[in-house]
Amino acid sequence: MSGMPGSPKEHKVPVAHLQLYAYSRPDTGASSLPDVRKERVGAEAIIASEHEIRASLSQHLARLWRYGIVLSRQRDVADDLVQATCVRALERANQFTSGTRLDRWLFSILHSIWLNEVRSRRIRMGNGFVDADLTLTFDGEQDTETHVMANQVLRKVNALPEAQRTAVFLAYVEGLSYREVADVLDVPIGTVMSRLAAARAKLAENMDEDAVARRTKGGS
Repeated sequence: MSGMPGSPKEHKVPVAHLQLYAYSRPDTGASSLPDVRKERVGAEAIIASEHEIRASLSQHLARLWRYGIVLSRQRDVADDLVQATCVRALERANQFTSGTRLDRWLFSILHSIWLNEVRSRRIRMGNGFVDADLTLTFDGEQDTETHVMANQVLRKVNALPEAQRTAVFLAYVEGLSYREVADVLDVPIGTVMSRLAAARAKLAENMDEDAVARRTKGGS
């Protein structure tokens, strides 16, 4: 990304108003939340559910991969998480609750695989994780001050502790309700609210520090 032309006036862009395209959902047409229902019972219902889930998985792969990146900060691990999630979803098609959101169920599966299998194994093996700045980045096409600020915000989000980072992604990027985030993470809703509040405070603090640093540098 090339530098910004001129010397634009410094101003703060509220975090909530930034469009973070690297995290944006893919355009899937009229609806990204397919109504996957089990209308039959017994073996026929299970077979039908597996078929319908398989047909709908492709609409959620990009979002699942981004969540895998948010959790692991490594692209190959994210790939493995998505693959394992798809396999697990098909194996457990009979556990999908009729009338609920498929994307939330898939996020829950991926998070469970990460928490109970992948992360614990990597910790036991002593494998580290990549630096936060090397993961997701802003991919806007125009080089504007807002886009540069968005990149800075993404780096700050990536640097948050895992618990806060995942809550921010699910609530503010994927648009899940606090209750839905709590269900995905398998924690009380109060815990989700506390994590989001802490994340907002940390992001605001970091942005203020950056602003002071820029003013100091500009005045020297």
